[in-house]
Amino acid sequence: MKTVCHLLLYLSVWGCCQAAQADLVVIANPQSGIEKLSKDEVINLYMGRNRKLASGINAMPLDLAATNTEKAKFYALLVNKNLPEINSYWARLMFSGQGSPPMQIESVDEVLEIVSSNKAAIGYIERKKLDKRVKMIYDPTQ
Repeated sequence: MKTVCHLLLYLSVWGCCQAAQADLVVIANPQSGIEKLSKDEVINLYMGRNRKLASGINAMPLDLAATNTEKAKFYALLVNKNLPEINSYWARLMFSGQGSPPMQIESVDEVLEIVSSNKAAIGYIERKKLDKRVKMIYDPTQ
């Protein structure tokens, strides 16, 4: 019994650490006209349900490539789905002609570069990588 309790305690602490590592934020260009987005707005943009930003311009959501662990963390936090589920979702939408997934970007540095140079782009990065070229518009911890 004592071993089971220790295991449960370890797993709960590990889960908290994993959540802390998943400290991702959504960013936009400071000139985008967007101050904040709600979780629903972020979901709608990243799941293809809405194609415009609140400022009225067409959104350009950026997604990290599947090899980035941040992508799996982002969708787990956002919609509680794993990457195979997300890929299946987009396969159905693309097959039916109802949409296409966000643009795939290879690295966080590229996300920062594109967002900082394009008013329509939004992306997600680890909080610790925020810099003055972009602004945070959604924080899942708040």
